Amino acid sequence: MTRNRIKLKKLAHHLNPVVFVGRQGITKKVVSKTEDSLSHHELIKIKFHDHQEDLQSMAELLSNSTHSLLVDIIGHIVILYRKNPDLQNQKI
Repeated sequence: MTRNRIKLKKLAHHLNPVVFVGRQGITKKVVSKTEDSLSHHELIKIKFHDHQEDLQSMAELLSNSTHSLLVDIIGHIVILYRKNPDLQNQKI
C-alpha cells in the first residue's frame, strides 16, 4: 500500500459510512449517491450488505464508475477517495 493510501486510510478511520449498498448491488442510485458524497466529502466509507463474496469486484466497479481511488476494503466497508477539482472546496 502506498503512503498516500495509508494516509487516506488513517483519515477515514473515524468516518461513518455515508452510502449503503443493499441486496440490489450497484445501482444507478448508489452510483449517484456515491458521486454526490465524493463531491462533498472527498473521502467516504461505503457499507455493503450481503455481498461479501464479490465485494472486491463491486468495489472496483463503483470506484471506476465514480472515477475515484479505491483506498481499502475492511470487512464490509469500502473506502473511496476523489480529490475535489475546486481548490477552495478541497478538504484533504
